[in-house]
Amino acid sequence: MDTTSRAPAEAAATTSVDRLAPPPDPGETDPSVLPQYSLRRILATWAAAALPMAFLAWVAAPWLAGRLDGEAALPRALLVCMAVGLVWQFMLVVWLIFWEQRSLRWSRVRAALWLRAPRSPRTGRRGGWVWLLLIPFAIAFAGKELLPAVPAPGGRDMGEFLSSTAGEELFAGAWGWFAVVTVIAVFNTVLGEELLFRGLLLPRMNGAFGRRDWVANGVLFATYHLHVPWAISSALFDTFIMAYPAKRYLSALFSIAVHSTQSVFILLATLALTL
Repeated sequence: MDTTSRAPAEAAATTSVDRLAPPPDPGETDPSVLPQYSLRRILATWAAAALPMAFLAWVAAPWLAGRLDGEAALPRALLVCMAVGLVWQFMLVVWLIFWEQRSLRWSRVRAALWLRAPRSPRTGRRGGWVWLLLIPFAIAFAGKELLPAVPAPGGRDMGEFLSSTAGEELFAGAWGWFAVVTVIAVFNTVLGEELLFRGLLLPRMNGAFGRRDWVANGVLFATYHLHVPWAISSALFDTFIMAYPAKRYLSALFSIAVHSTQSVFILLATLALTL
């Protein structure tokens, strides 16, 4: 058998295939390809999101409520302050990504924030059947509401407020307040919290925490809720239904989709009141 005559042909075929293969994304198989944050920088980024939200909820909102006329002054002030805080988180992500990448081109931002379809860890294929895994994770996220929860202080439980007479009166025909809720919903689960914790932080925590970076990310996300501390315990559950799948499938879009089921429900409930 003449193996030397086949070698050039096989090499040519391999070269031809390699030329057709798409270039790999940065961090496609190894999250550490992206710049890794030190523990100090991770905590500083966490503080830049958590502390302003806590200030807005516990200092700015009561101050603003004392200067508003009419009913439901505190809920109205909280809606405005939470919208401001979540928009700030988006601006923080944009600034940090621009500082890191020196560009806001979509191709670079998409890779840097894991804004791509989930990737099967077995086959390496993106999208397809992997999206079906959203169903059990979304069900688990909804089922979290059945877990025992710490009661919120009076006037600060938005779900309770929406179902109250005061909530109905505030939103009835009030498209301006519906717009505020829409801003909160979009910047909460798409452009704010998830983009910061699962898009920016999670891919950059491997250097500090290794294989358990998703666990640390979940703890940081839970303790970030200083503005609603009664939700911290239930937010720890999000470690397994948002942080873990985002890491396993290398996709912030996956956790954004799961978390956004909550936003869709809130928007539909608020829209019903507004109409």
